[in-house]
Amino acid sequence: MPVDFGLALVERQPRGAFNAWMDNLDVILPQLQGHFKSLWMTDHLFWNDYFTFEAWTVLSYLAARWPMFHVGSMVMGQNYRNPGLLAKMGATLQVFSGGRFIMGVGAGWKEDEYRAYDYPFPPVGTRVEQIQDTLEIIKRLWTAPGKVTYHGKHYRVTDAYCEPKPDPLPPIVIGARGNRMLGLTAQYADWWNISDANFADFIDRLGVLNQRCETIGRDPGSVRKTWFGRLVVAESEAAAAALGTSGMMKFTRDNAFVGTPTQAVEQMLPFVERGVDYFMLDILGLPNPETIALVVGEVIPKLRGA
Repeated sequence: MPVDFGLALVERQPRGAFNAWMDNLDVILPQLQGHFKSLWMTDHLFWNDYFTFEAWTVLSYLAARWPMFHVGSMVMGQNYRNPGLLAKMGATLQVFSGGRFIMGVGAGWKEDEYRAYDYPFPPVGTRVEQIQDTLEIIKRLWTAPGKVTYHGKHYRVTDAYCEPKPDPLPPIVIGARGNRMLGLTAQYADWWNISDANFADFIDRLGVLNQRCETIGRDPGSVRKTWFGRLVVAESEAAAAALGTSGMMKFTRDNAFVGTPTQAVEQMLPFVERGVDYFMLDILGLPNPETIALVVGEVIPKLRGA
C-alpha cells in the first residue's frame, strides 16, 4: 500500500492576530494539495494560555472550506461528548463532507481540562471501560437498522435513531499505547494510531497489538498502522535541532522526525518497513515556504520512492 500523509493541525496557537491561523491555512494548503491527503485536528479545550480552537467546529469548517482533503480527529476525547451524540455528529459530517470524515477516538488524558470544564476525571481503567461503551454505541448507531438500545457499564442509548446512516462508514482510528487500549483497538478499530513514538516504542506496542489481534482471531494486517507527531526538517541538522527545541514543547529524535530531509526519511523508513502507511505530521516551521519546499520536494518523494 502506498504511504499517505496528513497535515496535523494542533488546537493551540500563540496569542496574536485572531485570524492568523486561518490565513496561514490559505497559504499552506494549496501547496500541499496532491501531496497530503487529509487534515487532522487534535481535541483539547485549553493549553496553558494559548489560543485554543474546539475540534468539531474546526473539522466542519475544514471539510467545507477544503473539499480536496479528508478530515479527521486525532483523537476525540471520548468523554467530552455524549457517545450517542458523538455518533450522530460523525454520521452528519460524513454525509455533508461526501464521505471524507475519519473518526479518531481516545480515552482522554488531560486532567486539567476535565477539572476546569467540570468533567469527571475517573481513573484510567474506568476511562478505558467508557471508551468501550462509546465504540459499541458508535458502531451500532452507524450500522444497525431502526432503533438502537445499548446499556453499557457507563453509557447507554435507548431507542435511539441515527439517520441518515454514514455511507461509507468512516474509518475508526483508536489512539492507543496501553495494553487494554490495544485490546480494544484489535476489537473495534479500522486503524491504529501511535503518537510521538520513537521506533523502539512503536515496535514494542506493535507486538502487543499483534498479540491482541491473534487472541481474538483477527488478522493483524487488517488494522491499518498510522503515526501522528512532529516533522522538523531544515537544510542542516543543526538548524532542525534548533527548530525542534525552540518552542514550548521539545521535539528531538526521541519523539519526532528531526534533521535534514534525507535524515528524516531515514528515521521514517523503519516505520514503513514494519507496516506504517499513514503519517499525520505537525510540520514545525510552517508557513515558511522553504519548509514546505523541503517537505513536498524532498521528504515525500524520497519516502514514496524508497
